[in-house]
Amino acid sequence: MTKFVAGPCVIESAELLDCVAERLVQINNKLGVDIIFKASFDKANRTSLTSYRCVGLDKGLQMLSDVKQKWGLKLCTDIHEAWQAAPAGEVIDVIQIPAFLCRQTDLLVAAAKTERIVNIKKAQFLSGEDMCYPYEKAVRSGAKEVWLTERGNMYGYNNLVVDFRNIADMLKISPTVVMDCTHSVQRPGAAGGKTGGNREFVPAMAEAAKAFGANGFFFEVHPEHDAALSDGPNMLCLDELESVVAKLL
Repeated sequence: MTKFVAGPCVIESAELLDCVAERLVQINNKLGVDIIFKASFDKANRTSLTSYRCVGLDKGLQMLSDVKQKWGLKLCTDIHEAWQAAPAGEVIDVIQIPAFLCRQTDLLVAAAKTERIVNIKKAQFLSGEDMCYPYEKAVRSGAKEVWLTERGNMYGYNNLVVDFRNIADMLKISPTVVMDCTHSVQRPGAAGGKTGGNREFVPAMAEAAKAFGANGFFFEVHPEHDAALSDGPNMLCLDELESVVAKLL
């Protein structure tokens, strides 16, 4: 079954979480899918020290737990340090490992020990074939299910490029390979101390990934993406999500 993960980049407010969650429930009911709700409680890898970091672990997990209880959605969030894994695992269904940190052994081991699904994003400096090693670390540490996610490779200054062959290569390692359709259109650091992006390419990224065999799709969405506190330039508008998911189905 095709996996879908969507939500705002960061927790901005309870009102935003409810707005997005309500829409995801509507799409799930209409299209017969099971979109997992994603939002971050911290963004430890922002471009600038002045960038919005978010609400922190304790408050963030409580707000995400409220979403699960109110809307019945499964949850995904990312962790940056090994000590965050255990408390996150009490609430979160899919623990995500950020791309820059996918080789951090202690982080992978801690995530695996939660017995939750572990989604490892491929680093911008690694090939798809290289992801066999992070995958092995998680599996040998007890993870029952491990996903791998493609999100592009660094290319020149402030640019990413997606080599879709990585999807086929990672499918030889993991049965679930996710395309990060929004982070892959980022232009890192290209907006004056912030990350820029080309959101108009998001639907095409998804369709191209499907052609290469991707069986999971990740979208950061926001009802007002130009006002988002993180990753606005590469986000998909919340109102566009249903049509993109429907086309992938």
